[in-house]
Amino acid sequence: MHRKQVERWCEWGILFLTLAILVYGPLATGAVRAADFLVIQGLTVGVLLLWTVRVWVDRRLELLWPPICWAVVAFTLYALARYLTADIEYVARQEWLRVLVYAFLFMAILNNLHGQDTSRLIAFTMIVLGMGISFYALYQFITGTDRVWWFINPYKHRGTGTYINPNHLAGFLEMIVPVGLVWALASRAKPVSKVLLAYASLVMLAGITVTMSRGGWVATAITLLVLFVVLALRSMHRWIALATLAVVVGGVVYFVPKSYYLQKRWELVTKDVVEARTADVRPAIWHAAIRLWKQSPWWGIGPGHFDERFRAFRPAQVQNQPDRAHNDYLNTLVDWGVVGTALVAAAWALLYAGVAQTWGHVRGSLSDLGGRSSNKFALVFGASLGLFAILLHSVTDFNMHIPANAILAITWMALVSGHLRFATERYWFRGEIPTRVTATVILLAGAFYLTATGLQRAREQVWLSRAAGLSELSAGRVEALERAFAIEPRNARTAYLIGETFRLQSFEGGDRYAELATNAMRWFAEAMRLHPYDAYPPLRYGMCLDWLGRASEAGPYFDRAAELDPNGYYVVAHVGWHYVQLGNYAAARPWFELSRKLMWKNNPMAESYLEIIRSRLLEAATNAPSAGRPAAPL
Repeated sequence: MHRKQVERWCEWGILFLTLAILVYGPLATGAVRAADFLVIQGLTVGVLLLWTVRVWVDRRLELLWPPICWAVVAFTLYALARYLTADIEYVARQEWLRVLVYAFLFMAILNNLHGQDTSRLIAFTMIVLGMGISFYALYQFITGTDRVWWFINPYKHRGTGTYINPNHLAGFLEMIVPVGLVWALASRAKPVSKVLLAYASLVMLAGITVTMSRGGWVATAITLLVLFVVLALRSMHRWIALATLAVVVGGVVYFVPKSYYLQKRWELVTKDVVEARTADVRPAIWHAAIRLWKQSPWWGIGPGHFDERFRAFRPAQVQNQPDRAHNDYLNTLVDWGVVGTALVAAAWALLYAGVAQTWGHVRGSLSDLGGRSSNKFALVFGASLGLFAILLHSVTDFNMHIPANAILAITWMALVSGHLRFATERYWFRGEIPTRVTATVILLAGAFYLTATGLQRAREQVWLSRAAGLSELSAGRVEALERAFAIEPRNARTAYLIGETFRLQSFEGGDRYAELATNAMRWFAEAMRLHPYDAYPPLRYGMCLDWLGRASEAGPYFDRAAELDPNGYYVVAHVGWHYVQLGNYAAARPWFELSRKLMWKNNPMAESYLEIIRSRLLEAATNAPSAGRPAAPL
């Protein structure tokens, strides 16, 4: 077989796998679940293996290495160092694996898919995908369905497409819309293709609209303003750009007043802008994030550690776990510190420095600020604007922590950076034997590591999935969880679930209640060792001591739980429950009152125990008999 043919097959194989990653991620609800990211991880291994083959079959191997590559490598090495020194190894490892996958994909796309044909195919695929998902979002909005595939969508009357969170759909679409519009208005595509691209872009704009994401609306509006201003400066595209702008504005003016939900959402947007504030609980989360960042300002608290350590700094008005800081900049600062944030900022700065360097070579004729149409200009300008949009939206959301959106962003970054080859030849490196050997070692090592960790987590997920489908009181659930823990002995969550299963079985009573409670305590101790910032293992450990009649020993564990989550209504209520077990109702009452204050709705434990406490205190004061027994702990 001819070497050139093998090389061509490798290139098309890399393209196919990359497109599979780009398409699968958004369709799989953003690839946020472990099982879905494992698919992306496996496809990335395929990319690395094909790239390894191409390294040796290409007689004139050349590697493209623009300045942004140094920032990518530096951050990847920094991420490895922070993973190895993190407090919660299992959590840090999952974040490190994401960083590694993103870095390999960036390098692979940059060096294998920088041709105009492959770039155009990637762009058109994402435009078609974005249009299809937007149609789904419009269907959700119009019909009011709460389904995303087979999942239940918690966001009523908002289009989420194939994502669970509408803000993440908005982030995905806002990166594609500028590419579609610029390609429709300023590329060398045929007229029919331009019409279809313009139609797809308008559908995606409608998709962004029905997400009712205020951050998405503002980011898209500012991005479109920049887009139309730049195109209006080009005489060849001025009138078509202004006409398209009129269509977009006219659509907004016509449709928004006809929808009650869009009107109410728009009122919140304008109020936020006028009052320079953000609705919901984001400011409270940001304040907690800043306090958390101060724990380790230079190096960060650890990869993916924000949500794991949030409870200790939880504001009273935030009772759910936020997952992320709802601000990608702040989240990066908390997890990675000033050093990591500086490396990320350097990558973005080098990217746009490259765009500035490339601009004069892709914009067209200099006589009219770039009058002629150009596919290079369409991709560079459109993708740069898409990245600009996600940077704006990242102020209020965490789109860059959604794998599907992050991968689309690094794809645009790689394709834009690849256009530096039109500005200068100095970023090409000839692939001599030492270079080929080095590249092979890195690629094969990466493929082996991603395969090994992927298989390990896949096996763990199989048993965790089985356990999730079984009753909490079944022996089979314990067996499945123990099999999962044997595969992955650093997952504190699995250790906690095993302990919790034993505890629930013990609290059912029976002859083995003491043995089951002792087993539960052993697993809770293991969970505390693996995850020292989780309030629930010490809380449950203390409950087991109370259940075994050793309430005097339980105090330090409840104190530790309250220290780790001082404003968590659930933890606070269980501290009150502990004092009830001691018979100290006067000490229990303020804890339950605080719990009810923190969560005044849907807090049956605090309500029921406050009634019991009032009854017992009244009985003690009047020496009158009182009926009723304490409710079981939740």
